[in-house]
Amino acid sequence: MTPRALRFYEDEGLIAPCRRGTSRIYSHRDRARLAWILRGKRVGFSLGEIREMIDLYDIGDGRNTQRAVTVARCRARIDALEAQKRDIDAAIAELDQFVSLLDQAKD
Repeated sequence: MTPRALRFYEDEGLIAPCRRGTSRIYSHRDRARLAWILRGKRVGFSLGEIREMIDLYDIGDGRNTQRAVTVARCRARIDALEAQKRDIDAAIAELDQFVSLLDQAKD
């Protein structure tokens, strides 16, 4: 993670490190939030979606809402990725058929 990315997440209000002079001190909470951000970005969630899931931690219900919302969003993302995978597999199969057709035509 670059310093620029850390500053961006701070500017967006996703993390709030303490400052000691010009140094930023990242708490356990900040590091946990960064782990959520990185994982969320890696699997394709928008920063807005990540923010909503992270912010649910603070509503005080033992993280039950956060857990339920995150599971639902993850399942929806899995469904979307599986649909994309099917589309990609179909496109590859179609291209394979087209290449075979072209290869046969040159003989």
